[in-house]
Amino acid sequence: MTQGRRVLGAHGEELVARWYRARGYMLVDRNWRCRDGELDVIVERDGTVVFCEVKTRSSAAFGTGLDAVTRVKQLRIRRLAAQWLLTRVPGRRPRQIRFDVAAVTGEEIDVVEGAF
Repeated sequence: MTQGRRVLGAHGEELVARWYRARGYMLVDRNWRCRDGELDVIVERDGTVVFCEVKTRSSAAFGTGLDAVTRVKQLRIRRLAAQWLLTRVPGRRPRQIRFDVAAVTGEEIDVVEGAF
């Protein structure tokens, strides 16, 4: 990944983290990595843990970021979320888990709550 793409991705993740904070969520983790992959943004509110996959694009010329979260990607995110839960909240289960997808194009944010 080029430095420019890393910067673009980090900017999108920051915008999404702010979006959640403005809605009363607490940022729990960001860019959590293990050998199987990475979770972009993890937030929590009222016992619900939300795993958000962030896709940032400089333009919509080649489709939105929402199009990039395929079934295979969804399954990987679910497996990673299970690993995160085992390492971060052992013995404590969240009341609810949700998987969101956020597409960021420029400064525009489109968050699909409960995307999969």
